[in-house]
Amino acid sequence: MRQIMTPAMNYIEALRYLYSLADFERSGRFADRPDVAPMRVLLSELGDPHLGRATIHIAGSKGKGSVAAMCEAILRAAGLRTGLFTSPHLNRFPERVQIDGQPVSQDEFAAGIEAVAAAARRVQERTPERALVTFDALTALGFLLFRQREAQVQVVEVGLGGTLDSTNVFDAKECAVITNIGLEHREILGDTVAEIARQKAGIIIPGCATVMAPQRESAADVIREVAQENGSKLIEVALACNLRRDTYGSDSQSFRLRTPTGGYNVKLPLLGKHQLDNAATAIVAVEQLAPAGIKIGEEAVKTGLEKVRWPARIEVIKRRPLVVVDAAHTADSARVLRDTLADYLRINQATLVIGVMSDKDLEGLASAIEPVARRVIATQADHPRALAADRVGRVFADLGIETMYEPDCGAAVDMAMNLSTASDAVVILGSVALAGEARAHILGLERDPPIAGRG
Repeated sequence: MRQIMTPAMNYIEALRYLYSLADFERSGRFADRPDVAPMRVLLSELGDPHLGRATIHIAGSKGKGSVAAMCEAILRAAGLRTGLFTSPHLNRFPERVQIDGQPVSQDEFAAGIEAVAAAARRVQERTPERALVTFDALTALGFLLFRQREAQVQVVEVGLGGTLDSTNVFDAKECAVITNIGLEHREILGDTVAEIARQKAGIIIPGCATVMAPQRESAADVIREVAQENGSKLIEVALACNLRRDTYGSDSQSFRLRTPTGGYNVKLPLLGKHQLDNAATAIVAVEQLAPAGIKIGEEAVKTGLEKVRWPARIEVIKRRPLVVVDAAHTADSARVLRDTLADYLRINQATLVIGVMSDKDLEGLASAIEPVARRVIATQADHPRALAADRVGRVFADLGIETMYEPDCGAAVDMAMNLSTASDAVVILGSVALAGEARAHILGLERDPPIAGRG
């Protein structure tokens, strides 16, 4: 294994560098990005670290992180050295880059960012008119560390969309996965599901297999068209697989799946019917690595999925009172959360701690989650795009729901806990940022420190 040199740049300095770049995740200005040419130039300067290993590339509106985590868990259970790149993080940046299921160390992260920053400076001197962004640096970091740690296979989650995403730099790869597509980021990706699907399908390239999770027909039609245009073999999970849920409860579920190439009996620790579709999608995706000489057996699928973890996705983090943390931030995901609470956890009423980003459809989310709301504590994440707690609460108050206001996330969580008895339920939702902050508060986890000048 190649050794990571001790960095001259420390972790805090690495964070300062990242925050010195334009950060579309925090500003929301994704539409300012015309193409991925700067990313390709940066990777070339680094020696194209994204090449040289089998690749599963995943886009979608919902479930892409879960599918990525499942693919990685299966591949690791099969004995492969894995690289997993996801976004955003819950608590610390190194969560985004995992080797063999573990986040890279802060020293590795800093050394990698130092190398990326040096390459970026050289690129910037030649093409000053095309600035790199934070997600470019993080994506390059992931590929660089995968190469240094000699990963045999990489699972790469798209950040936003597909066509113009920093991860969309492959001229060849084994598998493109399109998870469920819904209405999101409409100001960037399009006003209809079909328009958004075309952006997501931008990761489909000639020669790769395409795995399509169950979709609305308008999205499926676009994905079929793009796959055909690129000569990509398309596997539609809804049509090609036979899936049956066997048992389910408050901590796991089991299912049987028949794919075109295998049969599986699996126990899954992630809750919700949607996770069955995600698991089926992940299994079909790893099957597509066979032409690259990577054949995944039933035991690896069973072992990997039994051990998979993907925090803050309808995650029970406390039992008395029952506390559920979920990153749901759209009407669709709120409906999934509501149905899973009733079906798997027998929760019909709960105290909700809610904070959302200013660009989200709060009214749609509120309408979807309203039937579960015994009371709402409106709050906000420590994030520049967070909507003020009073504006969040006003929407729920207008629905006739008892509403309280506490801008500080930790204090809002404490308030919810103090209002609850051992038999009650508290559900925290609204954004990944809020889920991470609340989860860290309850579990006593460390988070990245505040950095002066962070926007």
